[in-house]
Amino acid sequence: MQKPLALAAPLVLLLVPFLAPAAPPAEADPAVRAPVEAYLRGHATGDGEEWRKAFHPTAMVTGLRDGKLQSMTAPDFVSRAAGKPPADEAQRRRRIVSIDVSGDAAVAKVELDYPKVFFVDYLSLLKVDGEWKIAQKTYTGTSKPAP
Repeated sequence: MQKPLALAAPLVLLLVPFLAPAAPPAEADPAVRAPVEAYLRGHATGDGEEWRKAFHPTAMVTGLRDGKLQSMTAPDFVSRAAGKPPADEAQRRRRIVSIDVSGDAAVAKVELDYPKVFFVDYLSLLKVDGEWKIAQKTYTGTSKPAP
């Protein structure tokens, strides 16, 4: 009975690196964090330039809002910037949940908790020409019931 266990132990050791959780966001490479933080600043300030810095020009933004599919290019997303902070900015909360990096690719999970809706964004990032950019934003948003 010890033979199967003896064979399984090396297999488990091989899988451990793949089971490791993503690094805490604060420990992630600052260069990887930079476009994620610019993305969040864009939400907080309404400044489209922050989003322009964050997204690769060919990026797509795709998600579900209350079950309805929405899709647009990054330039279309950037064009929706209001140019000023949202009126309810003081009540909005945003946080980077995790960042997972593998070579020149990374994924960041971000939560945006707003008074009327809760979003979870998955930002796929690529290191293009030495600079990290968001290549794809995939999200889900759920409206909150009125108080």
